[in-house]
Amino acid sequence: MNNEVYPKPIQKLINFYKKLPGIGEKNAERMAMATYTQDDEELQSFADTLKDLKKSLTNCTICGHLSESEICSICANENRDKNLICIVEDDKSVFKFENVGNYTGVYHVLNGLISPIDNIGPENINLSSLVKRVENLKKPELILALKSTVEGETTTLYIKKIFEKKNIVISRLSYGIPMGAEIDYLDIITLDKALEDRKKISE
Repeated sequence: MNNEVYPKPIQKLINFYKKLPGIGEKNAERMAMATYTQDDEELQSFADTLKDLKKSLTNCTICGHLSESEICSICANENRDKNLICIVEDDKSVFKFENVGNYTGVYHVLNGLISPIDNIGPENINLSSLVKRVENLKKPELILALKSTVEGETTTLYIKKIFEKKNIVISRLSYGIPMGAEIDYLDIITLDKALEDRKKISE
């Protein structure tokens, strides 16, 4: 594509939109032009929202999930089962499970998976806080909700090894999930069934 078709400010915006997942050239162009045609008030509101996005969010000190305060609303909810911890790769997976609506436990966000080829080891993801967290529970169950990839399996095996002598129930989502599938792309029914039919791999 000839980059001189659009004025530079529009082209810069197109380039930013193209960095978003699933956004190609044509959609990025439409989004950029639609953004430009917003009235000044809407455009300023959009700009302020983007500017404040990082400033207004932090990570929960308990589970690592995105939060507007030190402790997220899920961990702060007294009605959630604190002994049932669903271990996920990222924040998107938490949102997906919450949309299912049937899970009553809490979460632990790893913010990554072990991947030696990418120089990502256990110390590079949110694992140490999980160990400390579990030590303060009486009868914990860990549900491993990680994708079925080499990285996901490596992380699963590592977590299993950490807790293998601690008399902790460890389960994983049922194998109805396609190999390599991303949690946030699964439909609600499939994810709900995988959670309900989870399989114990250690206790």
